[in-house]
Amino acid sequence: MAKEPQTPMDDELARHEQEADGAEQAEEQAAEERLMEGELEGLINDEESFEGSVDNPEAEMLAAQVGELEQSLAEAKDQALRAAAEAQNVRRRAEQEAEKARKFALEKFVKELLPVVDSLEKALETMEEGASEVHREGVSMTLKMQLDVLNKFGVESIEPHGEPFDPQVHEAMTMVPNPDLDPNTVMDVMQKGYLLNGRLVRPAMVVVSQKAN
Repeated sequence: MAKEPQTPMDDELARHEQEADGAEQAEEQAAEERLMEGELEGLINDEESFEGSVDNPEAEMLAAQVGELEQSLAEAKDQALRAAAEAQNVRRRAEQEAEKARKFALEKFVKELLPVVDSLEKALETMEEGASEVHREGVSMTLKMQLDVLNKFGVESIEPHGEPFDPQVHEAMTMVPNPDLDPNTVMDVMQKGYLLNGRLVRPAMVVVSQKAN
């Protein structure tokens, strides 16, 4: 059977059908692309939300641990500094005590030796004119040796004649009016005083002037 020839109307209808099919396919493809993009964005958002919910607590926990470690380190450093300072103070006190013991270990011995020095000085002062020069020289040399030994170990004599009275190192035995001297001046030294490395071992016994009536 022979195919009927297509009229211009038929061609137009066919063209409209093809355009309609193309438009429908384009809409379906666009809808599928939008659907795929939406699902992909949702998955990405879900993954970020999931990662955020997992990472934040871990970061907070790590930050807390770091803070605790820093605090522990600061406390340990403070304790170490305190211990070092305490050790230094203990060492300094021990050194001071040792130095003090070394300087003043002879204090009792010096006190016992001073009366011997006093006796030699009095003997030298009261020797009669008739005493031999050899005898006098022997006593003088013995006294000098005693004083040299005392000086070697830090012993100093106190002879405050003519100086103002100092109650820290002088002991007033009596007070005598004297118009030629200022009040509270040492007129005479009855017994010399002594220091051991700056510490008073025995005060000087003195006579002190006072204002004349």
